Amino acid sequence: MAGDANPSGGSAPGGSTPGYAPSQPVAATSTSMSENVAGALCYLVGFVTGIIFLVMAPYNQSKFVRFHAFQSIFFCVAYFAVWILISFLTVLTHGIGILLYPIIGLGFFVLWLYLMYSAYNNKRIKLPVIGDLAEKQA
Repeated sequence: MAGDANPSGGSAPGGSTPGYAPSQPVAATSTSMSENVAGALCYLVGFVTGIIFLVMAPYNQSKFVRFHAFQSIFFCVAYFAVWILISFLTVLTHGIGILLYPIIGLGFFVLWLYLMYSAYNNKRIKLPVIGDLAEKQA
């Protein structure tokens, strides 16, 4: 009938219209990354990626990834705590503490890069206090 035709001129869904993909379930592909890449990515955006890898199914079972995820979270918390401490020190010393910002910021940045590099190379570097906490949680 004329009223049942598709307005675009093609056939109804399920037909063999060129460029039309019928809705069929697509087979799921497993594209999980290796543990060393996941461990390094735990540090990428601090506590955000740490939490993401603690929640994601294949990675939350690995002790290696869990350790780096928890260490990333605790490292980020320590970074914020040190930053707040330096801010108070700057106020108390009438601005002299501002000289510490670039030095400590560079130190945390280099340590962050080292932790990512070590995790990528399958090393489990434990930071003094943070590493022990992360190891207990993992």
